[in-house]
Amino acid sequence: MSISAQMVKELRLKSSAGMMDCKKALTETNGDINAAIDWLRKKGLATASKKAGRVASEGLIGIKLKNKSGAIVEVNSETDFVARNEEFQTFVNDICNVALENDADLNKILSSNFPGSSKNVHDTLTDKIAKIGENMSLRRADMLSVTNGAVIGYMHNAVKDDLGKIGVLVALESNADASQLNKLGKELAMHIAATSPSSISIDDLSSELVDRERKVLIDQAMSSGKPEEIAKKMVEGRLRKFYSEVVLLEQIFVIDGETKVGDVIKKFSKDINEEIKIKSFIRFHLGEGIEKDTKNFADEVADQLSD
Repeated sequence: MSISAQMVKELRLKSSAGMMDCKKALTETNGDINAAIDWLRKKGLATASKKAGRVASEGLIGIKLKNKSGAIVEVNSETDFVARNEEFQTFVNDICNVALENDADLNKILSSNFPGSSKNVHDTLTDKIAKIGENMSLRRADMLSVTNGAVIGYMHNAVKDDLGKIGVLVALESNADASQLNKLGKELAMHIAATSPSSISIDDLSSELVDRERKVLIDQAMSSGKPEEIAKKMVEGRLRKFYSEVVLLEQIFVIDGETKVGDVIKKFSKDINEEIKIKSFIRFHLGEGIEKDTKNFADEVADQLSD
């Protein structure tokens, strides 16, 4: 029979399931609302969308390297307990593989077949939400590639190979062998994990960020009562300090605590007699930018009971 939009709307209100799941349930049950609700419950979908309203700020960062490319993903869960679950870890690892084959495009990833399954990633994720009992989401994905050189990955405090809380990819362009680049790349990735630079070079730094910092510094200098000429020199000096804090090539290398990162790369290039350039980097810190739930314990229990 024909499934109307009104029927789908009614089932959504009664089950809290997703629109496409409701339409499929109605199709499978010939438009019988009650039978469709039972169908959704059997599939675990009637409560999955309720869970989807809850904040998921835990989870794992995953990275995957292949040839001269690397992918990085963030998959969130509500609790660290789930993130330590082997099934969830395997799921994130599989997502990394899918991301690597789909240019880390979220829409492509979600619509792609999940490894070893006839379902796509989106439907597999929905099944995981229903089975595990927590909201989960594929929050973001990205990747790096080079034509000549290497992409190196690093996972800080890894809970398992290439799975953890802070993940970094670094793309190095060079004609040097990958084996020569891996040591430098790993140390640079460790540095980036620790310092979270805003850009590679001063030229790459957001002009908006620089202008905002300059304005703050000028206001500080002028309020100190210094003459304008001296105030401008003070601002330029303080800007150099700002660059040394947020620009990768200007930062002091955390490995030795005394050399600029730019100088470290120059020395390494000279030692192997091949030019090396940082093409780009990606740093994912689990949950950054997510407003965590501050719900009290009583409210949490009430929500659990209402599911």
